[in-house]
Amino acid sequence: MPIRLPIFLLIIGLIAAPAAAVKVADITRIGGERTNILTGLGLVYGLKGTGDGGGFTAAIAPLRSMLSKFGDPVTVQELNNAANVAVVMVTATVPAAGARDGDHLDVHVSSVGAAASLKGGRLFVTPMQGPLPGGPLLALAEGPVNIEDPSTPVVGVIRAAAGGAVMETDLPARVIDAAGRFTLIIDEYSSSWGTASRIAKIINDSESTNGEILASAIDGKNIIVTIPANEREHPDSFIGRIQQLPVQLLSTKARVTINQKTGTIIMTGDVEISPVVISHNGLSISTVMPQPQPSLRNPVITDHQAIAIATTGQGTGNLSDLVAAMEELKVPALDRIQIIEELYKTGKLHAELIEE
Repeated sequence: MPIRLPIFLLIIGLIAAPAAAVKVADITRIGGERTNILTGLGLVYGLKGTGDGGGFTAAIAPLRSMLSKFGDPVTVQELNNAANVAVVMVTATVPAAGARDGDHLDVHVSSVGAAASLKGGRLFVTPMQGPLPGGPLLALAEGPVNIEDPSTPVVGVIRAAAGGAVMETDLPARVIDAAGRFTLIIDEYSSSWGTASRIAKIINDSESTNGEILASAIDGKNIIVTIPANEREHPDSFIGRIQQLPVQLLSTKARVTINQKTGTIIMTGDVEISPVVISHNGLSISTVMPQPQPSLRNPVITDHQAIAIATTGQGTGNLSDLVAAMEELKVPALDRIQIIEELYKTGKLHAELIEE
């Protein structure tokens, strides 16, 4: 009898594509180049009756302490109706490249008390430290609070242009140790022993002049690089050359990220699926191995919606081919996601599935 192919005929194969070349800087960062969080506890004043109020002792106590420093020994009882102040948590992020004395940073403030809104308020001068309590003074924050989301009026921001946090000391990124070494840290989704080893070899082949080992992979994510002695006084040129070196990316762990709300599907290019048949909302989706051979007695009749995809002898196919076929047949985004989830549940999707 004739062989009828289902709505999706997935005779799937993997066609090797050339590896993509990127720069070292595209997939790594230098150890020590990381953001840092400054924190503080401050008072927002000037509120129109929307503050913590006199019943919130945590707000009144620091207000009383502040006023006493200005020669006004007010009592707690006298502040019972002070609903124009609010205690807030204050945070600022120092960029990965560090910050210098006098730099201004954006400041985020969040009420920690009974305030109904911070709208119209201004942050009183607030000392800021590192994330660990008891550290040195690093910055002073002050300025008008801007409410960016009306649905959360107890959270606001003070932009650097309006004051923000002013650095009171240098906080540089420390990237080179006493031995003249720095660490290249590979991005999460590019990290592997193969990638780390390849980057180390590229650095040694490019920069070593007498066979010395300048770069060594210590695991799949970190590479220790030693700056040549004659460049340690001014290492910028050496580090810049390292970051611009080209790297042929190796295949990384297969991942598929799906988002039900937005209907998006993000995958690596090497996500494989095994032969499988799935019926979903009237659609029949099949992978067929091997391809049936037509004959006079058993011709292959192809449905007008069928899509044939090239095959190899490995018996697996690429998920991107399936998604492309579903796109051509206008399968709704949520149906595509449900199909991918079914493939994963049945063990036919050979990848890590991440649901956002």
